Amino acid sequence: MTALASPLADAFWATSLRRWNAVCWGLFAAMAVGLVTTAPAGGSKYRAIALLGCVVLSYAVLDRFPGNPVVRPQGYLSVLVVALGGLAYLGSSYAALFMVTLPHYWMFGRSPRASMWFLGLATGATLAGSLVRQGWSAEFFGETLMSTLIVVAVGVLIGLWAHSVVAQSSERARLIEELERTQAQLSEAHQRQGAADERERIARDIHDTLAQGFASIIVLAEAAQAGIDHHPATSAQQLRSIESTARENLAEARELVGSAGQPGPGQVAAGSVARTLRRTLDRFAEDTGLAVDADLADIECDQQTRIALLRCTQESLANVRKHARASMVGVVLARRPHGVELEITDDGAGFRVGESTGFGLDGMRKRLAELGGRLTVTSSVGDGTRILAMIPMVGEVEA
Repeated sequence: MTALASPLADAFWATSLRRWNAVCWGLFAAMAVGLVTTAPAGGSKYRAIALLGCVVLSYAVLDRFPGNPVVRPQGYLSVLVVALGGLAYLGSSYAALFMVTLPHYWMFGRSPRASMWFLGLATGATLAGSLVRQGWSAEFFGETLMSTLIVVAVGVLIGLWAHSVVAQSSERARLIEELERTQAQLSEAHQRQGAADERERIARDIHDTLAQGFASIIVLAEAAQAGIDHHPATSAQQLRSIESTARENLAEARELVGSAGQPGPGQVAAGSVARTLRRTLDRFAEDTGLAVDADLADIECDQQTRIALLRCTQESLANVRKHARASMVGVVLARRPHGVELEITDDGAGFRVGESTGFGLDGMRKRLAELGGRLTVTSSVGDGTRILAMIPMVGEVEA
């Protein structure tokens, strides 16, 4: 099976066959009438009609029943070769039949090699029949041989051109189908990646907001319960902190649900990032009792940068609360030539950075990377921890 044996090639040959079929039947009828009315009576006339009848019958069976097991395309071409040789020998309308059936070699051969093979057999049979009838005469060389070769050459050129067109069309159709399949796969992959990125974003936001808020509520609730009998004022303050944290968590949850309506990265967020961080630090100091030394520059930045700085601060303070056992926390927010820097330090227990497997630090790195920034973590056991977040401002390139 060649490259031409494709749905497009099949459709081409089926369409060509239908168009030529009507013409072919008319020419067959004209040839039959010519043999009956003009050919001299005798055995040659009836043999010529019988040969033409075999061709017509084979063609009719193949045309009417294309899937029949008796007359196959190559069987019909074989009958056609024999009939052409016989008619050439009899001298009865062989040239007309040869020209009428010339497209059939390309329609039923189905490949250039098979088509050329049967066309060569038909040419040889025609010339052999004419040679036996005419001999090595001037008429044979001047008329029969030359006219037959010219007709065959034209038929070969047209047939090869048609096969080339179909081959190119089939290849284009294959490439287009492959391209469409690849585009569909890429679209699926992009959708899956987009869904995964969105799930990761939501998980990171929940971890940085709701999860930290709930952890704070649990710690405050345990402390309030432990001191409710002996330190009622402190417990009351802790209960107020629980209420405030719960309200903030509720607001964060509503913000997450309606995150599609948040300002885009290029819009300036309402309020100062320094005031936002100051409120977070005040709440942390109030809840934990730790000393907080804050040096916060009044920097105007876009919404995405403000959120990233806030989340980094919240995650760092949550780690201090849960793991550091620190007595003091320092926070510095500064504008640098290459962007905005947020530095958070503590004098706590520290940890081995290479052994850290928590979600928080990894989430901070990814959040900063989305804005072209980076996170640097410096810590060792017993020497506290330093978190440095850097975010380039809009229009600036990281050094």
